[in-house]
Amino acid sequence: MATTSDIRNGLCIRYNNDIYKVIEFLHVKPGKGPAFVRTKLKSVSNGKVVDNTFPAGRKIEDVRVETHKFQFLYPEGNTYHFMNNQDYNQITLEREVLDAPELMKEGEIVTVIINAEDDMPLSVEMPASVVLEITHTEPGVKGNTATNATKPATAETGAIINVPLFINEGDKVKVGTEKGNYLERVKE
Repeated sequence: MATTSDIRNGLCIRYNNDIYKVIEFLHVKPGKGPAFVRTKLKSVSNGKVVDNTFPAGRKIEDVRVETHKFQFLYPEGNTYHFMNNQDYNQITLEREVLDAPELMKEGEIVTVIINAEDDMPLSVEMPASVVLEITHTEPGVKGNTATNATKPATAETGAIINVPLFINEGDKVKVGTEKGNYLERVKE
């Protein structure tokens, strides 16, 4: 058993007969009244996100988890196939369990969180950023670097990302996986 002071991003807890992963939290101590923790929880079974407020000091049931490195192999409809890098076992996960499936390209190394009690995969953590090649966008024009204007671009994985006007087809860009936003152009 843990308390609300143990809440952190990525913590898996048992709540309302389901397992949820904490994706956001905020400890609040108002001037009047007791302290509380405002959380945003994501269900690992169906991907639904709920907001919940816990009173400070409340006991919560945490789930013991293990993390393993897996390589993303390929998507097949609504399922995604992964391979464990240590023992080469393969698992399949539903699209709802993944945080940013549209940003995953084949061969990407991800961290899979597994429930230690029953060896069921709970969620997939992407790296902080990924490098993707732009396959389609309007051509950039010389001198389009002064403003913060953006245009939509399609990446090699099919994801649509807003990029600066100077990005062209064939350019590689670094994309933040948390929000799916453009970070920088990558020169190789």
